[in-house]
Amino acid sequence: MEPKQDVIVIGGGLAGLVSAILLAKNGHKVLLVEKKQYPFHRVCGEYVSNEALDFLKRESLLPGDFDLPEIKHFLFTDTAGKPVTIPLDLGGFGISRYVLDDFMYKQALSFGVKFRTGTQVVGYIFDEKADEFLLELSDQTHVSARQVIGAFGKRSRLDKVMERPFIQKRSPFIGVKYHIKTDFARDVVALHNFEGGYCGINSIEEEKYNLCYLGSRDQLRKFGSVEEMEREILWKNPALKTLFNESEFLFEKPEVINEINFEPKKPVEDHILMAGDSAGLITPLCGNGMAIAIHSGKMAAEAIMKGKSRKDIELMYESSWRKEFQTRLRIGRIVQNLFGAKSASVLTRKLIQNIPFFARQIIKNTHGRPF
Repeated sequence: MEPKQDVIVIGGGLAGLVSAILLAKNGHKVLLVEKKQYPFHRVCGEYVSNEALDFLKRESLLPGDFDLPEIKHFLFTDTAGKPVTIPLDLGGFGISRYVLDDFMYKQALSFGVKFRTGTQVVGYIFDEKADEFLLELSDQTHVSARQVIGAFGKRSRLDKVMERPFIQKRSPFIGVKYHIKTDFARDVVALHNFEGGYCGINSIEEEKYNLCYLGSRDQLRKFGSVEEMEREILWKNPALKTLFNESEFLFEKPEVINEINFEPKKPVEDHILMAGDSAGLITPLCGNGMAIAIHSGKMAAEAIMKGKSRKDIELMYESSWRKEFQTRLRIGRIVQNLFGAKSASVLTRKLIQNIPFFARQIIKNTHGRPF
């Protein structure tokens, strides 16, 4: 048994790293448990809404040795490849998770956060009498803390242990990601529709681009491989066919995740404060999952720092989380129905083209204000 921590953070993505850093800077003893070793790639759109920019600068959480692209326009193509472009009022910037997460990890170490990487939390007990958690790790050690933040992502072994309702439902979605070099505007984020999904592309650091798409598990099963599915499904959109054929692909093989689930989740479960995708996953077409993860990590840390009791902390976090994110996630689930099908994508393109107010309202209602 290691010495008891004030807070254990499960998961070292953006939400986990932000919460750990803020708590450590405030004098808390923090242990973060991450199953992988930094640096590593994650399946992610790698576009950050500017709602998070001021916070990241204030807390010195953006690497200064990269020229990060400013993204100011949104390009949409329907399944036939017909395009429409509109400006992004708030805008954002591009940065890979490989770079950003690793930079935050090093910042966290400098602020005194302890790490257990290459291991997972496989079980836990909340002791009501002692008012603390005991966590079992995959290396058969145990750690304890008064507070736990769950930032373990879209889908985790711990979700099964906790028997969270969403984990019982099969999801039809897969996520696939590449880094590429290509000829594409650096200030544009694009969303290309294909039958059964959509593909985003935007610039990141070092003249590279992130290409990431949400596809169909059934289509992958039907065609037998990611590459064959791309040729048979994605390439039916001429914009995607050109992109795949005229780009330099930088990974030996794509990053792939299965069972991406957009079902509602609770922000607090069994006294664990859920942050980032553990609390709820916004549909990727909305383009601000990274900003939500950062903001929710900040709110979880603030609740622990400000709350006078466990009840105070949980009520404060749940209230602020629901106020900030619940409507945005619900609208994202509704809007997703306008993407990934021929007729719906054509209708959406025409609405964006002829009624730009429609598109601006969707963007406004799925994004937050700078924090």
